[in-house]
Amino acid sequence: MTKMIPIAVLLLSLAACGHDSGTKTQAAPAKPVPVKALTVMETDVPAVYEAVGTVRARTAATISSRVMGYVRDVRVAVGDRVRTGQLLVTIDSRELEAVYGQAEAARAEAQSAIAEVENSVSAARANLELSQVTFNRMKDLFEKRSISNQEYDEAAARLEVAKANLQMAQSKRTQLAAKVRQADAAVRSAGIVRGYAQITAPFAGVVTEKLVEPGNLAAPGAPLLTLEQAGAYRLEVPVEESRLGSIQSGRPVEVVLEALDRRLQARVSEVVPAIDAASRTFLVKIDLPRMAHVSSGLYGRAVFKTGVRRSIVVPADAVIRRGQVVSVLVASGGVARARLVTVGRGDGDRVEVLTGLLPGERLIYPVPSSVFDGAPVEVQP
Repeated sequence: MTKMIPIAVLLLSLAACGHDSGTKTQAAPAKPVPVKALTVMETDVPAVYEAVGTVRARTAATISSRVMGYVRDVRVAVGDRVRTGQLLVTIDSRELEAVYGQAEAARAEAQSAIAEVENSVSAARANLELSQVTFNRMKDLFEKRSISNQEYDEAAARLEVAKANLQMAQSKRTQLAAKVRQADAAVRSAGIVRGYAQITAPFAGVVTEKLVEPGNLAAPGAPLLTLEQAGAYRLEVPVEESRLGSIQSGRPVEVVLEALDRRLQARVSEVVPAIDAASRTFLVKIDLPRMAHVSSGLYGRAVFKTGVRRSIVVPADAVIRRGQVVSVLVASGGVARARLVTVGRGDGDRVEVLTGLLPGERLIYPVPSSVFDGAPVEVQP
């Protein structure tokens, strides 16, 4: 009997302890957090079609040589801005200089003969005049029967020879004038070819690619530099073929350049109707306004408005973003419930909710920092 007493006491003590522990873990009900809520409603939003593309220069040129020769000097580097007519590349032109010198020598030789031919023409004309006067005298004498037929015929023959000599001299002068013109043209042609050794910029722009160094052999048509016109860019986007009939030149479009954090209003400048057989798309070109920091290769989005549709739009501040998880809080039965949502386009203050919300639900907004999923809330009127 004495051994049972401690065991009973122990059991009573454990029971008492268990009763006290249960009393301490009971928490008082949490006080509801007063919140404000918006009734979720559908509204008209613009229906859009988005296409992604790349920024390109409106005008780009591949600079190449028209003559063969070794590159003597390259005066620009990638990224340099150049002006119209600025010297870019110099090619060794010693052979071209020699051809130009030969053309000039031929012209000088032709010009030096001009004085001799003019003297021949003058002498022939003077001889013709003398022969004409002599013939006239002989004719008068012949009519008076003062000279023989032989003498008259000789005077007439000398007159015809003098006429032929003048015509021959004038023909030589005409031939020489043609030769001089030909020599002038050869000099101009050689000068033009010689100028091909000095490669200049066809327009003001930016050097985007350099494919040549001093000492390289430049061949006709081989690219040396790539030049893009400064300040003139456009966005080129492939658009699915089903949209071919709905996109025309001049149509307004919104362009988003995410790298520059810019949204621009632009217009379609060109629609290339040819369909790419591999991607089933056609190309749309959109002129961009002049702005700083734009360059070829930038990623861009074109947003085409196609009408209106019904959708749910909520304040952007009501959306909670934690990494890749996007959610909102709704008030349901006095408790805050987190809803995972998929959001679409936004305009800064408001954002479209594609999935996760239904019309008529109560969206907690603004979201207090003390409210979380499962927290009791009281919606204030």
